[in-house]
Amino acid sequence: MNWLSRWWRKPALKVQDPENSRRGKSDAWSGYDVGADGALRISTWWSGVRLYGETIGALPCAVYEKQADGSKKPNAEHWLYNLVHESPNSDQTAAEFWESVVVDLAVHGNAYSLKAKRGDSSIISLTQLSADPNNMKRRRDQSGILRYTFTHRGKRYIDLTEDDVFHIRGFGDDGEGGGLSTLAYARESLGFSEAIAASAGTYFRNGMKNSIFFTQPPGGKAMTSDQRKDFRTAFIEPYLGGEGLNAGLLEHGFDVKSVSLPPKDAEMLLTWRFSIEDLCRWLRIPPVLVGHAAQGQTMWGSGIEQIMLGWYVLGLRPYLTRIEQAIKKRLLPPAERGKVYAEFLFEGLFRADSVGRAALLASLGQNGYLTRNEGRAMDNKPPMPGGDVLTVQSNLVPLDQLGKVTSASPEQQLRSALMNMLFGGDVDSLIEAKMKSMMGHNGGPPLDRDDAA
Repeated sequence: MNWLSRWWRKPALKVQDPENSRRGKSDAWSGYDVGADGALRISTWWSGVRLYGETIGALPCAVYEKQADGSKKPNAEHWLYNLVHESPNSDQTAAEFWESVVVDLAVHGNAYSLKAKRGDSSIISLTQLSADPNNMKRRRDQSGILRYTFTHRGKRYIDLTEDDVFHIRGFGDDGEGGGLSTLAYARESLGFSEAIAASAGTYFRNGMKNSIFFTQPPGGKAMTSDQRKDFRTAFIEPYLGGEGLNAGLLEHGFDVKSVSLPPKDAEMLLTWRFSIEDLCRWLRIPPVLVGHAAQGQTMWGSGIEQIMLGWYVLGLRPYLTRIEQAIKKRLLPPAERGKVYAEFLFEGLFRADSVGRAALLASLGQNGYLTRNEGRAMDNKPPMPGGDVLTVQSNLVPLDQLGKVTSASPEQQLRSALMNMLFGGDVDSLIEAKMKSMMGHNGGPPLDRDDAA
């Protein structure tokens, strides 16, 4: 090969380029190329991706309309409500649709859906498209418009725009209008985990037996082909496999030497633990949430509760924000983006904590933040008469109102004023004093408050 052909030759694959890989020839250090399906066969990856998908899929997505005073009002009559809350398409429920969208975001860094529109440009349905980069191709034309080319259900779509494709982008920018693929960038860690699994599988497939070599005594002669065949039949073939323990008698001074590292020396379990924690870093999930407790850590307790709350804020919230803003920007027409928006009901994640939820509702109701009926609606209970009034605890009054009876009825206020004028004190204090006086004179049981008065 001359210097010109070497100069024109395609450059070699680089480890630091996640998208530059070939089927059957891995440039990963482990020697394993792991694709989307292969990654889901790794338990840590499966658990992490499933955790994101099912958790967000379980959250209801509501539609609100901004009011003139800045407040928001639920709007279940808007066409967007049926799309994001009820039925995005004829095949999937809302939970199934958002679950699959989040899985694509977590794995490929992008999620795509095909829009179907009415005559007034409102959207009828969203049909999920494959986010596999081998199928979905993106490019920007000369005017900067992002165009999509893909195959869906046997039909080829060429150069569709964002008017036709609902695109949710994940973390980062791949330079072509999309998010970065977690699967592509994590391929070294995924390959490492696959290599550990392959090594462990081979070890257990051989019945946890070390590889061995038979050595002849000093001065031994080379065996003939028939002798080798007989020796293999007698001593090697029974040793292979994990069906049971095999033993044989070595003749003529033969010896056995092991050439494999035992699991303890290879630190297989510690290596596997590191692989679990490494994949959790890529998915941004605390290991305890995929069933892996760190050294000295239990699976329950207040510390785990705080870890989960941290994951709700730092792990889930970025996904929810991306989806909500993509709905506003790429589903609603420009005229409605300032007053209509979709929002996932994040508080639904805390329904399992009944004690904390009861304390929260009680505090909100007692401090005038919610009416009783608004609190009942959060638990899907019907309203009650008189429950639409904001109330506060009576001891929570301004400092300049201390000592004043502000919540008493007119009759009570008049009675209190008369007693103050006649006796110079409040009614309750006078009654208590009278009761104590009578008990001291008679030595009998205490009287009723009415009798004492």
